Amino acid sequence: MERMLQFFSSMKQTLDIPIFRLGDFEVSLWTVVYMTVSIVLLVYLSGKLKTWLTNTVLRRSTLEVSVRQSVGTIIRYIVVVIGFLVIVQTAGIDLTTLNVLAGAIGIGVGFGLQNIASNFISGVIILFERPIKIGDRIEVGEVEGDVVAINARSTTVVTNDNIAIIVPNSKFVSENVINWGYMDRKIRFRIPIGVAYGSDPRQVEQLLLDVAKENPDVLDDPAPAVRFLSFGDSSLDFELRAWTSSLLHRKGKLISDLNFAIHNKLRSAGVQVPFPQRDVHIRTMPSDLPGKGRRKQSGKNRMK
Repeated sequence: MERMLQFFSSMKQTLDIPIFRLGDFEVSLWTVVYMTVSIVLLVYLSGKLKTWLTNTVLRRSTLEVSVRQSVGTIIRYIVVVIGFLVIVQTAGIDLTTLNVLAGAIGIGVGFGLQNIASNFISGVIILFERPIKIGDRIEVGEVEGDVVAINARSTTVVTNDNIAIIVPNSKFVSENVINWGYMDRKIRFRIPIGVAYGSDPRQVEQLLLDVAKENPDVLDDPAPAVRFLSFGDSSLDFELRAWTSSLLHRKGKLISDLNFAIHNKLRSAGVQVPFPQRDVHIRTMPSDLPGKGRRKQSGKNRMK
């Protein structure tokens, strides 16, 4: 027992050896060990707290998954900041001695972390305004896909190619964002089609409506519609307008299926789909036009 007490006593004396001074405070090896272990435990326990709040406490509320996760993340950050200040104080470090150093570091870090701060604030704005949520089909810039995760700094979007793209939250605040399911899950697609001159417009209208009604992904309410848009250079231009809620995330498939069906339906009915044509008329100039000889003569003079 005495040996054990001597061992702990010698260890404490070793750990109490000062490493450097911070103002009037001497930082020892024990201070470094204490703060390191305490901060690791703080980060670990704050993560457990976030998981408990998100999956247990907030799960009983009517909040959506993305909102619960964001609230849990913000609470975790608050706990980490407060816990860090408590650890520093209990370690015996006077925070007033760090004012000058913190100010200098804060200026340098502030310039370097502008984007991170902007993305974090944007994440808070997304949390409260909720312009996007998990499961939405969105387009921002050149990125199009489904929102699968909204974090404090960034949002994860998965494309139809199963590629995950990490988009900074500031993009959703500073740029135009297309949210396909923001107000309603019903989306209208427009499929243009041109038919040859001489076709019956009413027959074309009925054929296009039949195509829409035969497609199981096209909604009956709102009903599909056909618009006769214009008399084009080579065709009569129509547009099929169809609503869907099942292929919101795969608009290319719906448009492709309708185009296949339109082609088959028009071909069976004998309605032609034209291609651009141009008539070119070449006019030759008679040899006895006035001034032609003079142009030739002037050309000979130039050659001389």
